Amino acid sequence: MNVVMAWVLGGVALLTIAGLAFYAYRLWREVKRREAFKLDEVRRAHEQCLTSLEIIARAMLEGQMDLIEGALRCKVLLEIIDPALIQRRSFNVFYVVYSRTTHLHTHSARKELTSEARRQEDRERQTVAEEFASPLASAAREILVFKQEWPASLH
Repeated sequence: MNVVMAWVLGGVALLTIAGLAFYAYRLWREVKRREAFKLDEVRRAHEQCLTSLEIIARAMLEGQMDLIEGALRCKVLLEIIDPALIQRRSFNVFYVVYSRTTHLHTHSARKELTSEARRQEDRERQTVAEEFASPLASAAREILVFKQEWPASLH
């Protein structure tokens, strides 16, 4: 092999390496961009959940929302933020209420019940609401504290 051919092959090799390095850099930047986008999406979802939690907790404390409905909504929102939150002692009452009322009909299924069956379910909801009124009020207050101390309150 002559010297000219060696220089040409060396130049092609350098250009190939430079091209691959540039491509790798672009891919790295795209990964970083997507990670930042994902983190921003999670942050916005948490903010929306926290805002909803605050509104629901205040409505529960002010008697503007049915306690059972508020508990069910709080359970779902807390699980969206972090499924482990529902295991906290201060928030566990939401799961307990959920487990006690999960069999009750809602929405269109409730409309299909006979009036007697609907009254029976209403009595059952009312019994659970009365039984857990104080713990649910405490949990609603804890949600307000949780939101106020966010994000330190997450862990």
